[in-house]
Amino acid sequence: MVQHSPNDTFASLRIAEFRYFVMNSFLITVTLLIQEVILGYELYKVTHDPLMLGLVGLAEAIPFIILSLFGGHLADRRDKKRILQWSLLVIILGSVILYFVFQPSVVAHLSITARLATIYGVLMLIGTAKGFYSPASSSLKPFLVPRELYANSATWYSSFWQAGAIVGPGLAGFFYNWFGFDNTLIVIIVLFVFCFLLLSLIKRKPVPVSNEPMLGLRESLKEGFRFVFKTQIVLYAISLDLFSVLFGGVVAILPVFAEDILHVGAEGLGFLRAAPSVGALLTMAFMTRFPPTQNAWRNMLLAVLGFGVATIVFAFSTNFYLSLIMLALTGAFDSVSVVIRQTILQIFPPDHMRGRVAAVNGIFVSSSNEIGAFESGLLARLLGTVPSVALGGVVTLIVVAYVYAQSKELFAVRLS
Repeated sequence: MVQHSPNDTFASLRIAEFRYFVMNSFLITVTLLIQEVILGYELYKVTHDPLMLGLVGLAEAIPFIILSLFGGHLADRRDKKRILQWSLLVIILGSVILYFVFQPSVVAHLSITARLATIYGVLMLIGTAKGFYSPASSSLKPFLVPRELYANSATWYSSFWQAGAIVGPGLAGFFYNWFGFDNTLIVIIVLFVFCFLLLSLIKRKPVPVSNEPMLGLRESLKEGFRFVFKTQIVLYAISLDLFSVLFGGVVAILPVFAEDILHVGAEGLGFLRAAPSVGALLTMAFMTRFPPTQNAWRNMLLAVLGFGVATIVFAFSTNFYLSLIMLALTGAFDSVSVVIRQTILQIFPPDHMRGRVAAVNGIFVSSSNEIGAFESGLLARLLGTVPSVALGGVVTLIVVAYVYAQSKELFAVRLS
């Protein structure tokens, strides 16, 4: 049996199947973000309504939240690789529908209302696929590396994801300006096909066997929730991410900042979208050598605190470069909490519950990202863009203070 040293920075990447897995993560992140950025910018150009941007997140979040627990149930009992491949085929179908909806011959016969309804319907279809893809992907990851490399693999996985989050928005702005919306959708479809091929290189993994009696669907789903709520470090780690991104996230309304506040257009929007991931990737590179799992809970709280402060400064900035720096800092701080949370989610759940625990985590993450996007769009319309973002940063600081007061015993927990 090959021995892997956790002190080897590249230990996880020396495992072929993990390489295929993170390459797929990188590519699917790039592709989804290209689609999200060009679709959001196109919607804002047509409607000039920040609430329409918020509805993009809500359209994906509703089916994801409804189906994610069932997706986690399936991931614990079925072939995870097959679930990923079928989910990806549904996402590809959604992109194909978007391509035809924006063809001139179709646009000429559809009202704006009908086009918007179709777009949001496709987003709900993609959200449905993600409800199965996300828990299957999260629960497959620990089966690709030995236990001693969980922290190392979490850092590399997040690094590839963040790299994709940098490349995706940058390419989106470039493709949108040079090739147009519909031609960019063709590129998106081709990239999704490459993702499918990468998944096919991963071998099927055996379904974990539990000594506990087989539960029905309802009890199985309850078991996932019970584990999260009785395991304090898991509950607080997920909750910190939920409330900080739910109230402090600004990604969904960046088209408003790009168009109306900073006046930098589509290319500037690409830089703004990429900035958090640039900060995250640089921080991830540092964490491959110096993981944040020593004094993990202290580092988690400090990271979310920094995220809130950077969000407040970004809200009031009217300088493009200062805004980029603050967004990069939000990504840097968020990456620390991501690595710690992913390590927690790999260490604490038993093998036969990983899919369901990942699904519960996915619901929290989706609530913070997609429903947070809706919250951002709604508050931007009601309060104004700048006040809504500043308020979100302040709420994040309040959440950190509360969790700190409730979780002091977690400072003694060691993850490495």
